[in-house]
Amino acid sequence: MKKRYIRHAAELVTCKGPAPKKGKDMADIGLIYDGGVLIHDDKIFAVGTTEELDKMVNMDEYEVIDASGKTVLPGFVDSHTHYIFGGYRANEFSWRLKGDTYMSIMERGGGINATVVPTKEATLEELVEVGKERMNRMLEFGVTTVEGKSGYGMDCETEIKQLRAMKKLDEIHPVDVVTTFLGPHSVLPQYKGKEREFIDMLLNDVMPIVKEENLAEFADIFCEKNVFEIEDSEYYLTKAKEMGFKLKVHADEIVSLGGAELAARTGAFSADHLLKASDEGIRQMAESGVISTLLPATAFCLKEPFAPARKMIDSGCAVALASDLNPGSCFTNNIPLLVALGCIYMGMSIEEVITALTINGAAAVDRADTIGSLEPGKKADIIFLKFPSIHYMPYHTTINLVETVIKNGETVYHKEW
Repeated sequence: MKKRYIRHAAELVTCKGPAPKKGKDMADIGLIYDGGVLIHDDKIFAVGTTEELDKMVNMDEYEVIDASGKTVLPGFVDSHTHYIFGGYRANEFSWRLKGDTYMSIMERGGGINATVVPTKEATLEELVEVGKERMNRMLEFGVTTVEGKSGYGMDCETEIKQLRAMKKLDEIHPVDVVTTFLGPHSVLPQYKGKEREFIDMLLNDVMPIVKEENLAEFADIFCEKNVFEIEDSEYYLTKAKEMGFKLKVHADEIVSLGGAELAARTGAFSADHLLKASDEGIRQMAESGVISTLLPATAFCLKEPFAPARKMIDSGCAVALASDLNPGSCFTNNIPLLVALGCIYMGMSIEEVITALTINGAAAVDRADTIGSLEPGKKADIIFLKFPSIHYMPYHTTINLVETVIKNGETVYHKEW
C-alpha cells in the first residue's frame, strides 16, 4: 500500500458534510488550520489537524508532503462543458462585440450549427487529441473531474463520435470525464419546424446506441424559446429518463420560459444557466433539490446580467459554478475568472464559491459520494494553492494559484513558480 501524508496546510478546506450544500450551509467549508490528510493508495484515509494526525501515524511508513504556507482544497469539478468540438468561431465573438445578439447570430447560420460541419469533418483521433490538450489546461486550473456534452453533430455518427472521444479521454487522461448526451442542442436545418420529429429521431436512432455502448450517463436539452420549448423539452426528458438517463436542462438562459420549473418537475440533477429564472422556478429548485448550475463566464462573454446567485442561495438552493467551455458563447475554462465573477459580481462569498466549485459541482454530476470533499473513503483528488488562505483566490484576481494537483492519490501536476 502506498501511503502519503500531507502536513501543515495553512488552511485545509474539507467541504465535509451532507451534499449538496444548500442555502446558508454553502458557507460552511469545514476549514481546518494547520491541517493534514492521510492518503492510502487512491483514497483519503483520515483528515484532521497535523497534531491529531501525527499521533496516528508511524512517519517512516509515509511519504510526507509539506504543505506549509499553502491552501489545500478538494479538486475542482467543472460540471458543465462542451469541450469536444471541431473548429472555432472567433468571428462570432467579434460580431457580438459590435452588438449582434446570440440569437441573431444563430438565425443567420452561426451559433451551434456553425460548429456542426467542422465537428463532422474531424476524425475521432483528432477530437481525442484536441480534447486532451483542453483537459491538460483544465488540470492546470485544478479541475480533477469534468462533465462533457455532445451536441455538435445532432446526427447519429457525429454524436456517437463525440461521446467515444470523451470515453477514450476518460481512460487515458488523469481528469475524470462524466459524459452527457446533448443531441437536442439545436435543430438541424432540415428539421426546422419539425422539432418533435427531430427529438424522436434522437430517441429512436441515436440514444439506444449511446446506451448500448455506455457512452453517456446524462441526457440534456437546450430548452429555450425558438429552440426546444417546454412541451417538447418535457417530452424528451421524460422519454430519456424512461431509457435510464439521468437528466440535466439548459434552462432560462435567454428568456424566462419555465426551464427551472421543468427541471424540478422532471427530477433533473441540475438546471444550468438560469440567467432569467423566475422566482417560482427558484423556489421549486430549492424545494426539489435541483442544483442551480450557474455559468458566469458565459454571461460575462455575452455581456448579459449574471444569474441571481445571491437570491438563489438565500432561497435555499444548492448552487454550483461551471465554466461552460464551448466554441461559441464562452471559449474559456478559467476557474479564477469564475471565482472573481462569483465574488465580485454575483454576491457570493469565497466560501460559497468554493462549495459551488467542489462538493456542489460533484453533486451536479452525481459524484458527491466519491469526490468534491476531503473526507475518509473519498478519492484523493486534492489541490494545493500557492498562498496560505482561501481569501487570496478572489484577491489575486483571475490569477491561477494552483501549484500542485493530486489525482487518485498521485501527483499529476506541479507548477514551478
